Amino acid sequence: MPQITVDYSAELDDAFDRPAFALALHPLVAETVDTKIAACKTRFRRAEETVVADAPGGDALVHVGISLLPGRTPEVRARLTESVLELLSAHIRPAEGLTLHLSAETHDLDPSYRKV
Repeated sequence: MPQITVDYSAELDDAFDRPAFALALHPLVAETVDTKIAACKTRFRRAEETVVADAPGGDALVHVGISLLPGRTPEVRARLTESVLELLSAHIRPAEGLTLHLSAETHDLDPSYRKV
């Protein structure tokens, strides 16, 4: 169940410890939303090009999307999102000359979701 997608700017390849982030993220998610760590799945998608506002460069972004089965309160989802942002900050080394834009979102999976 928790389906986690992390989109990140290519400029962060050496600054973002993705495996360590996922291994720390899974227990956090499991504890916050009352599920098992084994249910957590994370995939990383490297974005070759990103543009923030009107900046021609020098900005990098990471967005974490967490999809859950319905039933969590808005307060639980908000608490998870805040915790994910704190954890994310701890797993990215500041890169000189880059302004980081970090975001996260927790939402319900569509009722059509199935797994085998």
